[in-house]
Amino acid sequence: MKLFDLSLTLSGFPIKEAKAQMQKMLSIKAADYENFIQEKKAEIVQFHIKNNSFYRSLCGNKTISNWNDLPVLTKADLQQPLAKRLSAGYSEKNSFINKTSGSSGTPFVFAKDKRGHAMTWANIIDYFAQHDIDFNHDFQARFYGIPKDFLGNTKERLKDVLSNRYRFDVFDLSDAKMEGFLKKFQQEKFTYINGYTSSIVLFAKFLQQRSIILKDICPTIKACFVTSEMLFPSDRILLENQLGVPIINEYGAAELGIIAFQNSQGEWQVNSETLFVEILDENNQPIPYGKEGKIVVTSLYNKAHPFIRYELGDIGILDEKSTFKNPILKKLIGRTNDFAVLPSGKKAPGLTFYYVTKSIIEDNGLVKEFLIKQTKTDTFEIEYVSEKPLDTLQIQKIEEAIAKYLEPNLTVVFSRKPFLQRSKSGKLKQFVSQINKV
Repeated sequence: MKLFDLSLTLSGFPIKEAKAQMQKMLSIKAADYENFIQEKKAEIVQFHIKNNSFYRSLCGNKTISNWNDLPVLTKADLQQPLAKRLSAGYSEKNSFINKTSGSSGTPFVFAKDKRGHAMTWANIIDYFAQHDIDFNHDFQARFYGIPKDFLGNTKERLKDVLSNRYRFDVFDLSDAKMEGFLKKFQQEKFTYINGYTSSIVLFAKFLQQRSIILKDICPTIKACFVTSEMLFPSDRILLENQLGVPIINEYGAAELGIIAFQNSQGEWQVNSETLFVEILDENNQPIPYGKEGKIVVTSLYNKAHPFIRYELGDIGILDEKSTFKNPILKKLIGRTNDFAVLPSGKKAPGLTFYYVTKSIIEDNGLVKEFLIKQTKTDTFEIEYVSEKPLDTLQIQKIEEAIAKYLEPNLTVVFSRKPFLQRSKSGKLKQFVSQINKV
């Protein structure tokens, strides 16, 4: 029995038709794919200009004949009542309604029409199938957050049952709780792990401290899929060693679905089936493959709500060998709001701090997690969870590395915590700026 497909169908999402359309799309030859994408882009724009007053107002009264003249949609544009953003004929009752996690700092509610949502799921199913995962039969170990209110919690637990998955609560990642995680893996025949990178990394550190390889106690596991947070090279090695299975990296957004998914060659294959992904400069103009810029995404099938040239807030690079049929995300650099502005005026990606401190802090293996906060232009706080405080030598090494890779005379404050604050969704934001940027 295909329980997962059945649950989608019963919810009003035509997954059978979406899967058939997906296979038809995948069979389009590479030489014909650019024309196909151009047709889908024109079709979704024309639909929303005709049927969506919100999008029409963004475009203004002028006639737009060039794709690059279309407005770039920001998250701030979407922070208004959903009813004002829905297309004619769509409502909260006949659409799929959800909300973003708010990890970017600008959360909002969004909608998808049911056919469009089915296409998103058909796309997800296909990407996981490339790694021999079948949602209808394989049992998922899910490391995600969950609502704490009774109704929300019950709803998610029911979805977990229908989706053939067991949810591990990432809001409590104490050793005592992870002992319970370990017992569950010993008892159940999980096929794959899926969830937030930081939570799974922390579980892998727990296994490492006990010299346990997860596949030895749960031999049915085939793969681990990490999402929503950065996967650092050292963390990938840790996960591969302690889980004993391949690690597949996913980049996505709740409002769009999968944006890029690691393929069998280890590349981040961009979703060219349900999305059109662009890299733009600061003036919202397209830049060549191989150059760094803003990631802007168009949802080709969502008629209930426009996501056309939608700026995610992420910075990335498309590989020079990308094609319309097979675009490759060469590098995901971070979010536009993940940059620190230093006293000299220099802008530095927040990940710079993370890379610098990570290699030093984790040498002794006692630090479980940490994050960086910019509290003033010249002041940064490093919050960390560890069995004992950092010693003077470790602190000195971190301060010297920050002066070397960023600039001298920065103040670094170290703050040991019993746990790190996660977002409502359970994600751990690894760099936070608490100052206004210019």
